[in-house]
Formats: sequence, C-alpha cells, structure tokens
Amino acid sequence: MAQTATKPKPTEATKQTAKVVEQHSKKIADSAKELEHSSVRIENSADHTTRLAADRTILAAERTYAAWVRTGLFSLASGVGARALLTGLLPAWLVQTDASMLIAFSVFCFGAAIWRYLNPGPPPPRPAVQQIPRLVLIVVNAFLALVSIAALIGIWVVP
Repeated sequence: MAQTATKPKPTEATKQTAKVVEQHSKKIADSAKELEHSSVRIENSADHTTRLAADRTILAAERTYAAWVRTGLFSLASGVGARALLTGLLPAWLVQTDASMLIAFSVFCFGAAIWRYLNPGPPPPRPAVQQIPRLVLIVVNAFLALVSIAALIGIWVVP
C-alpha cells in the first residue's frame, strides 16, 4: 500500500491564526522602524547636549579668566591706594610692604588668569561659541602685568 501524503485543507482556525501572525509581524516591523527612528533622535539629542556642555565649559573658562583679572586689578588699585592713603599714618616700611605685596599679588593674578585659561584641563568637545583669541589674552595680561610692575617700582622710587 502506497501512502500518499495529502496536505490538510486549511481550516477557518488556521486562516485566522495566519492573519493574526501577519498582523503581529506588521506591528513588529512598524515597531522596529519606530525604534530605529527614535535611536537617531536620541543620538542627535546626545550630540546637541555634548555641544551645549562644550559651550558651558568655554564660557566657564572665560568667567574664571575674568575673575582672575578682576582680582588682579583690584589688588593693583589697592596697593597703589594703600601707598597713597596710608603714608603718614603708619610706619613707612609697613606701608611699602603692604603696597608691594598687593601689587605683587596683582602680577600673580594676571599670570594665573592666562595660565588657567590656556590650561583648562581635558579638552572639551568642539563648542559652538567662539573663544577669545589666545594672543589677545596674552598681550592684554602681559600689559597689565607690566603696569603692575611699573606701579611696584613707582611706589619704591617716588617719594
């Protein structure tokens, strides 16, 4: 006896199962497309966040630079003012020492401002904001340091 393999006829239940499987397959395909699209959005968002972090780093470095320069200018003015206002009220050596220390501290602040700005630590990602040119900062701070040194010499030479 030869057995012939006969295909079972699809019943209504198998047709419905096939439709359900097809619907689920479409849903999974749509879900995969949406997942791919959302991963691109997340990646773009991460790039944007990284750029913003780089901008904040640059702006923070500029604020720190400005704080050092502001402190140096205040120290320079305080040294010159102390020399002018305290002469005659305190012993001359004390006035000279006080003014000298304040002016020397201003030179330190101008140097620290440049050093801090040029050596911020690990390099940040590429920022969108433009940095102040380094040459400009070096020239301005060198000039301020020279003014401080001239003031230091002036308080020792001018009676």
